[in-house]
Amino acid sequence: MTMKDETTQLLLPIHPITIEGVYVATIRAYEDERGRFMETFRREWFPTVNWDRIQSNRSDSKAGVLRGLHYHHHQIDYWYVPRGLVRVGMVDLRPNSKTYMVTHTMEIGEKHNLGVFIPIGVAHGFYAVTDATLMYTVNNYYNGGKDENGVAWNDPDINLDWGLNGASPLLSPRDVQNRFLRDIPPEERPQ
Repeated sequence: MTMKDETTQLLLPIHPITIEGVYVATIRAYEDERGRFMETFRREWFPTVNWDRIQSNRSDSKAGVLRGLHYHHHQIDYWYVPRGLVRVGMVDLRPNSKTYMVTHTMEIGEKHNLGVFIPIGVAHGFYAVTDATLMYTVNNYYNGGKDENGVAWNDPDINLDWGLNGASPLLSPRDVQNRFLRDIPPEERPQ
């Protein structure tokens, strides 16, 4: 195999989902007797988006934890789960989007070796199906919480199906206080 062939194999196609601007990258694993290798992110997987990754973060969650829903006015996220399994929930809060108020859930991690690109204005969160580690890359530095916004994970107007079957998730004090979308003033919502 030539170097060009190896590089071509590593350039993975991205797939749009039901929410405009959200993309999923299928991560390929190359395994042999020593272990395995994976590229979990490449800037060129997202050629239509002009963004620079400037910070990477790690979030460890116990099974049963739900984080979110969070949205940003100035930050793009790219998520990858190297350990465990999470159920990602998203809703498009951009009023001028063709997919405004469309929701989407999916599992990433374990046998679902995927990366998820989440644009500004799409509220996102996850439920830890198992103990899990989420790695995420963003295009803005953490700013002391000035761009941390939330909407209630169980907002009946959003009606996001988390697949909890009546289970009560463990939430942070901050996420417990997230309001329903109808109670968030328009100037605090994504534009």
